[in-house]
Amino acid sequence: MAETIDLKLHVWRQKGPSDPGKFEDYSQYAKGISTHASFLEFLDVVNERLVLANQEPIVFDHDCREGICGMCGIVINGEPHGPQKATTTCQLHMRTFRNGEELWVEPWRAAAFPVIRDLSVDRSAFDRIIQAGGYITARAGAAPDANAIPIPKRLADEAMDAATCIGCGACVAACPNASASLFMAAKIGHLNTLPQGQAERDKRTLAMVAQHEREGFGACSNHYLCEAACPKEISVQWIARMNRDLLKAAMTYKPEPQRAGGDG
Repeated sequence: MAETIDLKLHVWRQKGPSDPGKFEDYSQYAKGISTHASFLEFLDVVNERLVLANQEPIVFDHDCREGICGMCGIVINGEPHGPQKATTTCQLHMRTFRNGEELWVEPWRAAAFPVIRDLSVDRSAFDRIIQAGGYITARAGAAPDANAIPIPKRLADEAMDAATCIGCGACVAACPNASASLFMAAKIGHLNTLPQGQAERDKRTLAMVAQHEREGFGACSNHYLCEAACPKEISVQWIARMNRDLLKAAMTYKPEPQRAGGDG
C-alpha cells in the first residue's frame, strides 16, 4: 500500500444555521496524505494548507480523538463516521480509502441538529433528553465490593452494553426519519435494567420520550440503519425494550401529588 494518497475532496461549507450551504472542492489541498493518518488528522492537514492559502479553515467537531467522547460527527460519502463498521470518525484511518478516491464530507443532517458552521452541528438536544430523565434517588455512596452488589451478571452486562452509547448522533444521521430512538433507548435502558433505576423507571421513560418529541426528532420505523451506523454497535433491541417500558408507564404511572409549601 502506498504511504501517501491523493484524494478528490468535497466538503460542505455553511456559515451558520440560517445560511445556505454548498460543497466546495478542496482536491488541491488533499494530495500527499499519509495513509497512517486518521480522518481528523487528514482534515487538520487540509486546514493547515487552507490557512497558508489565506482561506477559512473547515470547522468540524472533535475532542478526545479516541472514540470515547462522541464529538466527531461527520458523514463521509453518505455514511455516518465513514465506511468502516464500529468505528468513529477519529478512529477511521486514511488507509481505508483508495488513491484517487472521491470523498464527499458533510455534517449530520437532522432538523434537531442545526448546523453551527460547516461540519459542526448543535447536538444539545441530546443533553436535554438526558436532563429530562433526571437522577436516581438511590444513594450510591462509596464504591462497594463488586460481590456485594445485588445485580445478576446478565443484567450488569446488558446495562453496560447500553451504557457504551457515546451520544455521537450517528443513529440520527443514518435514520431516514432522523430519529434518536436508539440513543434514547440506550440512555433509558441502562438505568431501567438495574435495581438502582427502578424507583424512577416509569417517570424517566415518559419524560425522556416526551423530550425527544419536543426536540423534533422523528419516530422509529425499523430501518435498522441506526444499529448499522452506531460505532458502539448498540442493538435495536433496546428500542423494543424502551417501547415496552413506555407502554407500561403510560398505562400505570401516576404522578405524585404536589405538596403545599411549608412545614405546617
